[in-house]
Amino acid sequence: MNALDWILLIIAVAACAGFLLQAKKAQQAVVDVSKATAKAEEDLRMQRDKTIADAEREAARTLERGQKEADALRKESELKAKEQSIQARQEAENLVNERMTNLDKQGQRLQQKEESLDKKLAQVEQKTKELELKTDKTREEQEKLDALRAEAKKLVEDQGRKLEELSGLTREEAKAEIIGQLEYTAKMDAAKMVRRIEDEAQEEAQKKARWTIGAAIQRVASDVVAEITVTSVQLPSDDLKGRIIGREGRNIRAIEKATGCDLIVDDTPETIVVSSFDPIRREVARQSILKLLADGRIHPARIEEVVEKTKVDMDQHLKEIGESTAIAMGFPDVHPKLHKLIGRLNYRTSYGQNVLDHTREVAHIAEYMAAEMGANAKLARRAGLFHDIGKAIDREVEGTHIEIGMELLKRFGEKDDVIHAMSCHHGDHEPKTVEAMLITAADALSAARPGARREMLETYVKRLEQLEGIANSYKGVQKSYAMQAGREIRILVDAGQVNDDQAYWIAKDVTKRIEGEMQYPGQIKVTVMRETRAVEYAR
Repeated sequence: MNALDWILLIIAVAACAGFLLQAKKAQQAVVDVSKATAKAEEDLRMQRDKTIADAEREAARTLERGQKEADALRKESELKAKEQSIQARQEAENLVNERMTNLDKQGQRLQQKEESLDKKLAQVEQKTKELELKTDKTREEQEKLDALRAEAKKLVEDQGRKLEELSGLTREEAKAEIIGQLEYTAKMDAAKMVRRIEDEAQEEAQKKARWTIGAAIQRVASDVVAEITVTSVQLPSDDLKGRIIGREGRNIRAIEKATGCDLIVDDTPETIVVSSFDPIRREVARQSILKLLADGRIHPARIEEVVEKTKVDMDQHLKEIGESTAIAMGFPDVHPKLHKLIGRLNYRTSYGQNVLDHTREVAHIAEYMAAEMGANAKLARRAGLFHDIGKAIDREVEGTHIEIGMELLKRFGEKDDVIHAMSCHHGDHEPKTVEAMLITAADALSAARPGARREMLETYVKRLEQLEGIANSYKGVQKSYAMQAGREIRILVDAGQVNDDQAYWIAKDVTKRIEGEMQYPGQIKVTVMRETRAVEYAR
């Protein structure tokens, strides 16, 4: 064996010895661990037994303490129960005592009522006896009265027969004469009473009416207008008259044909007069002439072109007027087709009064009066706005302006209340609402306002003659005078034929006939005057 082998052998022996030594140490460590584990288990067992013993002792102490507390609570509950039972018994006794007291009082009251009833029963029996005595006495008196009545009846019949013999009249004739006298007396007494009541009511009503109507009219400021059928067109110079006439009058004929108006060219300096009963045509002609003068080209073809364009502009202008009027009156929901009709009223006049201004005035007056009376002010204002809408086309459609207006409003969806209110303002229909009566009054107020309208002389004279004719038709009337432009009539009666009460009835009858037979603006005052004159001559 060489040295290397010996070295390897020595190394292997040393490694085996080291391994054996480590195995022995490991075995010793295992033994030590087993001993430590057994000791730890013993310690844990002893600690567990100690803990269990301590817990059992603590549980016994807790059980004992709980038992004591339970006994204390039981005793306390028993005491409280005894106190509550004592208190309940006391309350029950108090309640019983109180009820016994109430029963005693009620018994006393019942006893008093019984005593009172006994007294009343005795009084009733006494009164019954007295009533029986009075009844017997009354029966005896009634028998006596019947006997006297029969005797009186017999005497009356005897007196009646004697009166018939003395007067020469039968009973029926005398009765008719007496009834006539009584009827006349009753009528005169009724006239006096009616006159007194009407005077008192009228005095109070006039105060309220003056205030209401005055307040309504005070808020309306309108202009005085005049009815005209001609319009003047101012020219820059008289040289333009020839151009308006044209060669052999062709230009003026073209204007008259296109507009439907008559042109009057006279010696008036720098002025041409447009004449037509249709105010819209007259306005179209006026504007067309002004446009032609501004343009400078005046010949038949240009005239027709300008007139057609002016008509279109006029239609738009009428719609704008109607729309602005409806909005200003507070009715933006008016049908668009009614706007043009409202605008046409601006160029329509009635006895010289502008119909659109009259319409606005009626609407405001009716609104103010409705507000004062507690009626529907908005309905009155709307009906006032549409009350003369038929006059916008009454010259083109057959029928009265009321019938035309009702048809237009129905067609364009207005409410029945508005249509009814506007349909009654001339008495064609019976008013069924307060607003309808207010429209009638407002229309009369607007028409009767001083300076609002201008009547024709023939109509004015005819109304005065009709007034005096009605007054003179009564018996006992000597003279009658229509005064204050037909707004008052004074009637002089013969004092020998008409007394004061009859004069009052004449005034009433004349008033009713005027209301039923005449048409007039505003109101007419009827005054009947009666006087006695004693005339003698000293000679």
